[in-house]
Amino acid sequence: MEERATERMVIRASPERCFDAVTDVEHYAEWAADVKEVTVLSRDEQMRPTSVSFRAGAFGRSVMYTLAYDYSRAPHELSWVQTEGDLTSRLDGLYLFDRTDEGDADVSYDLLVELRVPIPGFVKRRAEGRITHTALRELKAWVER
Repeated sequence: MEERATERMVIRASPERCFDAVTDVEHYAEWAADVKEVTVLSRDEQMRPTSVSFRAGAFGRSVMYTLAYDYSRAPHELSWVQTEGDLTSRLDGLYLFDRTDEGDADVSYDLLVELRVPIPGFVKRRAEGRITHTALRELKAWVER
């Protein structure tokens, strides 16, 4: 069963700075605590990562997944779909970057998760909420530093 989690946060940085941070996947391990290893498998003509393999800590274990990134609405949106995964059969999501009246970034993070193994719904929803909240909190700390 798939579940969707959404989180939104204002970050004291420009939307462009936030977009740059989330597209700089090679540095995720420096600011995203659960990300342990990142391997860029392919890039587009602008040298942006289009297929990326991750090893991350999730659900009390190490998980592997590969994401395909879509830049068609850049820099307002970055979306991705999972193309491979050991624990997840779906890990699709997107970041939306809007500008507040003060010039800061209003960032939304939407994640759709489907696991290969059944776990209780409340555990899964708690984990998804933790993922989205932590991702935005860590992005905020990284770009506001």
